[in-house]
Amino acid sequence: MRIGMPISYSGGFDRTTAVIAEYEAAGLDTVYVAEAYSFDAVSHLGYLAAKTTTVEIASGILNIYSRTPTLLAMTAAGLDFLSGGRFTLGIGASGPQVVEGFHGVPYTAPLATTREVVEVCRTVWRREKVDHHGAHVDIPLTPDRGGSGLGKPLKLINEPVRPRIPMLLAAIGPKNVALAAELFESWQPAFFLPEGSATAFGDALAEGTAQRDPELGPLDISADTQLVISEDADEQAAALDQVRAKLALYVGGMGARGKNFYNDLAVRYGYAEAAAHVQDLYLGGKKDDAAAALPEEFVRGVSLVGPRGYVAERVAAFREAGVTTLNATPLAADHAERLRAIETLKALA
Repeated sequence: MRIGMPISYSGGFDRTTAVIAEYEAAGLDTVYVAEAYSFDAVSHLGYLAAKTTTVEIASGILNIYSRTPTLLAMTAAGLDFLSGGRFTLGIGASGPQVVEGFHGVPYTAPLATTREVVEVCRTVWRREKVDHHGAHVDIPLTPDRGGSGLGKPLKLINEPVRPRIPMLLAAIGPKNVALAAELFESWQPAFFLPEGSATAFGDALAEGTAQRDPELGPLDISADTQLVISEDADEQAAALDQVRAKLALYVGGMGARGKNFYNDLAVRYGYAEAAAHVQDLYLGGKKDDAAAALPEEFVRGVSLVGPRGYVAERVAAFREAGVTTLNATPLAADHAERLRAIETLKALA
């Protein structure tokens, strides 16, 4: 398996980028840069491209609403050029809080919009004239969609490094997972539980794979996880507390009742009763209690926390479930320990 690592979007990316060369030397394959309501990810990715030589760089993720599809394609082509063909365009729908609350644009039809964004991006990279008239993307604008009708289709001036830049979709809902398997080179699920993955994602992956173009190759499954490799029980407990806190935030607080995709995922994993209880506690302001109410097997199952032998067993479980990239966040207290954890994980994978 390949090893990836996300970079925090909160804080100066000059400091985080300064140590990436060390992870690169330790065997790190991919660096993912997120974008929320922070510094933009594109600046960080460009800086990374200039400061690294072999590690692949990926947006993890850019939302599909705040940039036009052609701008997403132009940006990806530019980053792929700067990195010498090492860029993956990771996109996703994000959520109304960011899209509407921060960017001020409507959050509508995420599935159909994503499909059209993919079509436009690949048209741009092939240097074909962009003449796309979809339900949600209309290029060039026609009079009945509010445009002048005077625009003529244009194509990218530059010659991209690659005519098809790899694309990644972050998704956990069944319809979006099916879309990832159909159209994308890579799929990134959050809180991937190997033992529950077939139940939660199997049908959707099969549906999408049945429609997949063979030229895309096998789907890369980039599973998000958190990592501590240690014999120390206290270190393990501290790391699991961090996993619990993050899991409680998403399962309990990332959306209202009936509108929380992460809570829905926990239900599909078989934790319906616990998911409802965690949500009640979290939305009631009892965040610590919500974290404590998460089933132990769920917390341990989505993470890689424990001694080397145990982590090796869990890596094997992820591999058996079809994971091809472990996108691991090291939770150790200092840089040297985090670096060793990535180096060890690479050896185990």
